[in-house]
Amino acid sequence: MESDRPDRYRAPALDKGLDILELLAAVDAGLSQAAIAKRLNRSHNELYRMLDTLVRRGYVARDEGDRYSLTLKLFGLAHLHAPVRRMVSYATPMMRDLAQATQQANQLVVFDRGSVVVIAQQEAPSYWGISIRVGSHVSLFDTGSGHVLLAFRPHEERLMMIAEHVPGGEAPAIEPEFRARLEDIRNRGYEMMPSIQIAGVFNLSAPVLGPDGRAIAALTVPYIHLANVSSAPDISATIKLIQSTAARLSQLAGSDVAAP
Repeated sequence: MESDRPDRYRAPALDKGLDILELLAAVDAGLSQAAIAKRLNRSHNELYRMLDTLVRRGYVARDEGDRYSLTLKLFGLAHLHAPVRRMVSYATPMMRDLAQATQQANQLVVFDRGSVVVIAQQEAPSYWGISIRVGSHVSLFDTGSGHVLLAFRPHEERLMMIAEHVPGGEAPAIEPEFRARLEDIRNRGYEMMPSIQIAGVFNLSAPVLGPDGRAIAALTVPYIHLANVSSAPDISATIKLIQSTAARLSQLAGSDVAAP
């Protein structure tokens, strides 16, 4: 009978997994296995294997108190394909203008499933410039891009991002000095730091914000002093140009951030 079709094609295991994900998405502090079982009206045995699989695949994290919470993996999957392509298509002409105005290369990065990934790159118009290949993974901890992505997220999301980034999936405590640095970045609206990878280069990064004020991307210029290019702006002027471009991208993403 036609009315029997929904039951005939059900996948009970998938139903259980989706029930768990939808439940955890609706709570902030995570839930114990017992609480999950009670809310879903299922037995502990029914949920044990499913929770173990979701933890192993990186969709759910289990803390020391045996509470389960969502990781950012679903967020990363949701933003990996069409939204990222749309962002790149809007960002490309702005990044080209930024390269011309600053005489420097620039790149756009996002956080994706534990990695900071370059999704767009614009070469410097002059002979000299620092380029990073699209698809490259950069550090969350010692790059301007990583700092900006962490700074413009709530503390709990920072912990989840770090847990996904660190091998083994366990987030170390954020040192007070590093937390203070992230708050400073958030307050001034950008990061400026010497590159740990390349001597003489400064990472200048500003956030692309979504409607909720969270960083959905970071726009970064690996700044080098161009001694023989008189038209190149200095580092302070370059920061303002980066912030202005990032603000325009943020507005396209639905944020009400104002350009500096």
